Amino acid sequence: MLCKANGVNVADGDPFLGSDLDIRYATIGDGLPPDLDRLLYFDEHWDSISFISWWPAAIARKYNILNVSFWTEPALVFTIDYHLDVLREGGYFPIKGDEEKNVIDFIPGVQPIMTKDLMSYFHDLDVSSTTSRIVWDAFEQVKYADFILIKTLQQLEHKAVSAMNQKHPAYAIGPINFTKSLVPKSLWSNSKAPGSVLYFSFGSLAQSNKQLAEEIACGLLLSGVPFLWVIRDREDVFPDGFEDESKDQGLIVSWCNQNEVLSNPAIGGFLTHCGWNSILETIWCGVPMICYPFFADQPTNRKLVVDDWKVGINLCDGTSVYRKEVAEKIKQLMSAETSISLRDEMKKMRMLMRKALDEQGSSQANFNQFLKDLAVKAEDYP
Repeated sequence: MLCKANGVNVADGDPFLGSDLDIRYATIGDGLPPDLDRLLYFDEHWDSISFISWWPAAIARKYNILNVSFWTEPALVFTIDYHLDVLREGGYFPIKGDEEKNVIDFIPGVQPIMTKDLMSYFHDLDVSSTTSRIVWDAFEQVKYADFILIKTLQQLEHKAVSAMNQKHPAYAIGPINFTKSLVPKSLWSNSKAPGSVLYFSFGSLAQSNKQLAEEIACGLLLSGVPFLWVIRDREDVFPDGFEDESKDQGLIVSWCNQNEVLSNPAIGGFLTHCGWNSILETIWCGVPMICYPFFADQPTNRKLVVDDWKVGINLCDGTSVYRKEVAEKIKQLMSAETSISLRDEMKKMRMLMRKALDEQGSSQANFNQFLKDLAVKAEDYP
């Protein structure tokens, strides 16, 4: 079903097809109408559609089984959330308007961080909101976990992972990827020079803000940079005439395999909303980023990319997006002269990630150690 939804042939999208493994799939509905815009009503129905859940820990305790908690976010975000109780006591959950520029410097394993860079739910003044409640409950329950797996690299977030290990057995095992390739080959003609194309994908998020999409579209045209824009259901999103005007400059598609696109030599930059999966995939391929986060962990992920690792730039320096600034930032990133330091840092990070996934690398070693520790712990369970 997932393959069909993404326009992928099942034979290409299922890594276990044809293997000797007895792996079966089942679809569990979220209880909401199929035609409901889940993004539009995300906050209202987050308890139905969120990947953050409190109930696995409760089930593990009820049936006396091991509890392995797996988190697909950076260790920075996990560590901050793990200390929600401390942050609430200090008056930082929620964050009020006059505290936006305060610095938090008391979380173990976390370098001093400005409150404006914390996750979006920290800025929700209604602590009884669905989002705040689920995050709070989930991180109260995660403290009962026997093991914690984090989709990050030991080398990238050593301090945060080490600090978590003082409280729980925690293992950095990222990145993880099983997808195969499906890419619109028509983009990659011989006319596209290496590093000349900007890849742009916000998923379905861009559709929630027509003005944002228009400013970015016009900024792309002003920049003159070749681009690949991935956007679903693009009707009524682009400004009038944009698709015709841009047809010789870029390609607009509803879906593509992101790993395949990012690994193509033609790609020289990625305009991203800073989802953690996208960041890991981009580092793996060595592509610098332009960042425009929306919500959840994305603002904090942006801090890692732009401020800490220095492998990306912000789309805008203020709170609003304007086409002229978009064009300037795109040209800044795509120019070899103005982005040389970004690309040098990205090369270093790419090397770190690839070494971590070697047979003797840290991620593989951490996962092997987790399996050994799991087997030992399982001996204590009936």
